[in-house]
Amino acid sequence: MIRTMSHAPIFVLDQDRAKAFYTEKLGFTVSHDVKMGDFRWLTVSPPDQSDLEIILMPVKRNEMMDDESASALRALVEKGQLGAGAFSTKDCKKTYEELSAKGVRFKSPPTERPYGIEAVFCDDSGNWFSLTQRR
Repeated sequence: MIRTMSHAPIFVLDQDRAKAFYTEKLGFTVSHDVKMGDFRWLTVSPPDQSDLEIILMPVKRNEMMDDESASALRALVEKGQLGAGAFSTKDCKKTYEELSAKGVRFKSPPTERPYGIEAVFCDDSGNWFSLTQRR
């Protein structure tokens, strides 16, 4: 029986830049940073959720993705077309101010929604995320 999701990928354009963004700007911790041949297994976790590892997956050809698919995915990431998920916060407005001060780019400021307060930000690759304070 499946219990939980333990890992989720986010496709990034540069693993070193992504590592710096997620750790220095978002405050995540590095769970694993291991070289396995020409593959780098790099995962980070939100500070209060160590049981979830986000795989900072480079957009490039590998055994699961051919050149054409990697090129198409890279174009979507670069254009900022991929919503990669939602992060929760207890205080959206305060988190928005803190992250903005660290240079995180927001597509929208905190806004009242039927489900709570939401702001939308982008990572250094162009992926966008909902930052939500639930009701």
